[in-house]
Amino acid sequence: MKKLTINEASVHFGVSKEAIHNRVRRGSLNSVSEDGIKYVFIDENSPSTTKKVVTKSRTSQNSDDKYYKLLEEQNAKLQQRVEFLETETRTLRDQKELMLVQEREKIEQIYKEKDEQLKNILASFSAQFLPETPTLLESEEAVEVEIEEVKPLENIVTLKQFLKENVSEKKYEKIKNRFIKKAKKDSRIKVKKGKYYLDLVKYDYSDLLK
Repeated sequence: MKKLTINEASVHFGVSKEAIHNRVRRGSLNSVSEDGIKYVFIDENSPSTTKKVVTKSRTSQNSDDKYYKLLEEQNAKLQQRVEFLETETRTLRDQKELMLVQEREKIEQIYKEKDEQLKNILASFSAQFLPETPTLLESEEAVEVEIEEVKPLENIVTLKQFLKENVSEKKYEKIKNRFIKKAKKDSRIKVKKGKYYLDLVKYDYSDLLK
């Protein structure tokens, strides 16, 4: 017979300590108390379940290891897939931004070319149909010239005619240049198609004849 503690007996049979106590109470195991410690007696030839428990534990551990290893492999594959998809996403985003920039540049170039074509067409049209359009320094002058045209012609005389009647040949060129210089700022002098006109009824020009 072999004497074992309750804990040793539970390990030997592969059961709980409570199960050993139950066996003691039922009388299937003989027991004795020494120095406050309870011992049980077992046959040395009785089969031990320790090895079976250890074997089962090892089998379970091996299964767990295989399961965790499988999970790690799957996790690694998923991580690689995520990284691949992230790289593809960045590449597609960069390609999209590049395409947008290129399309915008193409559109800007098209509009620029259209603007140049339109300017050329307008310039050609102006040169063909409006060859004698006078160039005026101020828009107000253009309005005044058009208004003057509807007035009676006897009120309007050319600068040349006016000077012939009022200035001697000696002073002619000098007074003429004075009128021409004043024409840009003096509203009394009208310019149309390169010719200068005076309104003798509306204005007095004696100050320019001195």
